[in-house]
Amino acid sequence: MSRDKDRLIIFDTTLRDGEQSPGASMTKEEKVRIAKALERMRVDVIEAGFPAASKGDFESVEAVARQVKDSVVCGLARAREDDISRAGEALKPANAGRIHTFIATSPIHMKMKLQLEPDEVLEQAVWAVKYARQFCDNVEFSPEDAGRSEPDFLCRVLEAVIDAGASTVNIPDTVGYNVPDQFGDLIRYLRERVPNADKAVFSVHCHNDLGLAVANSLAAVRAGARQVECTVNGLGERAGNASLEEIVMAVRTRQDFFDCDTHINAQEIVPTSRLVANITGFSVQPNKAIVGANAFAHESGIHQDGVLKSRETYEIMRAEDVGWKTNRMVLGKHSGRNAFRTRLQELGTVFESEEQLNEAFVRFKELADKKHEIFDDDLQALVTEANLALENERVRLVSLSVTSATGETPEAEVTLSVDGKEQHASAPGSGPVDAAFKAIDTLVPSGTQLLLYSVSNITTGTDSQGEVTVRLERAGRVVNGQGADTDIVIASAKAYVNAINKILLGQDRTHPQAADV
Repeated sequence: MSRDKDRLIIFDTTLRDGEQSPGASMTKEEKVRIAKALERMRVDVIEAGFPAASKGDFESVEAVARQVKDSVVCGLARAREDDISRAGEALKPANAGRIHTFIATSPIHMKMKLQLEPDEVLEQAVWAVKYARQFCDNVEFSPEDAGRSEPDFLCRVLEAVIDAGASTVNIPDTVGYNVPDQFGDLIRYLRERVPNADKAVFSVHCHNDLGLAVANSLAAVRAGARQVECTVNGLGERAGNASLEEIVMAVRTRQDFFDCDTHINAQEIVPTSRLVANITGFSVQPNKAIVGANAFAHESGIHQDGVLKSRETYEIMRAEDVGWKTNRMVLGKHSGRNAFRTRLQELGTVFESEEQLNEAFVRFKELADKKHEIFDDDLQALVTEANLALENERVRLVSLSVTSATGETPEAEVTLSVDGKEQHASAPGSGPVDAAFKAIDTLVPSGTQLLLYSVSNITTGTDSQGEVTVRLERAGRVVNGQGADTDIVIASAKAYVNAINKILLGQDRTHPQAADV
């Protein structure tokens, strides 16, 4: 970054807002893995969760705060005493912590949700910032639904919370209602009208309901915002959030247009994108900018000819600069435990116990017997699967046999270990996967509805592992299950069992914006 350029702070909320996507909930260990990847990417602020939402979320924020040293770790809190104190407690281990508190300021939210008058909201906002300062010097305040709030009232609130000690004020387009010119004008207006605007960093948090989250964020940066809240792969509830990779690379690629830049290590973008997709089960669409499989692919003869003559004819950035490279693991079935551990450490995975290492190593050996070449993406998938197995042991797939032939009804025979006891069942189905699921349901009647069944290849080649994601719903609770195997039917059964385990564990997570305020 050149010395005359401002620094654009990247605030990643994959672990908090991204997790609010139905079925995207992550375990504590998965959150730590993603947080460490974000730290390697040199993300400035990592919003690790909403500590007051649940015991699990509190423990996840605390674990991330303990593990991450180079990035600021942030916890979200409503403008309530118990929320803020809970966030402060979770952030105690942090090398650098931030409390992010919020209250709604739009007329519809104040009237219909909060049932408070504007002056009461203003008073609560100021109190929340002052109270948060008792736990943490670094306090961020957000007027929720700022994109539909009255500008003059926003000015009053922002001036007051900055006076109260907020060092960052975030302007969220909570429902994705704004368009770029309008949102840029709002940021410019606030920075000009708030008397003490120079005492705080202006931030933006845009949702993608109209497909404009990145455009709105960049318009705000042009208008003087110096923090952008975003997520890896644009993950988030409804249509998602502004995409971290698109924000970072738009600003970096167009340095002729933006008078700021980030400190992001862009070569970590693709590996982190893959990790998030693997853990959450939300695959990246092939034509997704920056991180999609086709982002740097050229099929047109004219394009191919141009790129061969000069890359700049059709590529505005290098694939290598964002982490696209073949990272092949030169290990096979004769490789030892230490080489396996070392390679995973290079990929950012550190085992907390010998049990975790052993479980992953056993799966590695099993995979090495089936697949000649093992890639880093294969390793990420098997580590995720090994961790899931250790966390969810009520039901385990022991064996599966499926018969399928043209003109015949497929039949599956399955053996499951349920609470330590092996049970057997068989069932017909319209296809091999359907038969496998029905056989599992015979032994473990979960009462769920299948919302999504998705298959993707982890690497290339006919011996590639298939990664399957299933999304199940029961009584309003939505979970994702993941499974990987060189046999798609077995991968499907693993994913289904994984999702059923999550349902049976019943660890509900409170949605921050569904909670009573």
